[in-house]
Amino acid sequence: MSATSEAPKSGLDLVKWLLVLVILSLVVVGNYIYELSSLEKAIAIVVLVAAAGFVAAQTTKGKIFLNFAKESRTEVRKVVWPTRQETMQTTIIVIIATIIMGLILWGLDAILLRVVSFFTGLGM
Repeated sequence: MSATSEAPKSGLDLVKWLLVLVILSLVVVGNYIYELSSLEKAIAIVVLVAAAGFVAAQTTKGKIFLNFAKESRTEVRKVVWPTRQETMQTTIIVIIATIIMGLILWGLDAILLRVVSFFTGLGM
């Protein structure tokens, strides 16, 4: 764990988060109140959610999140992804192992059912 503390909060952060809440509330209320076509509603929702995201990105937490997202994207680019052949081979191995375990559990269940039926006298 990192020993660093949270970044200091700006006095305007509360105002910005309230603005985000107001914008998102406008999306919900506007969608309920106004009789618009589906295309107009979709455009309005996208624009207002983008505006709320932009305002949220200006807060301290928003900047931390954006920095995290950029670092995550950099890390994903460093990953060595398996080839198609490796993926297919691994998938086949998992399917075979699943079938084998299923058969083992099915057999064990059948054996235990017969043992319990024998001791309880409740025939099958």
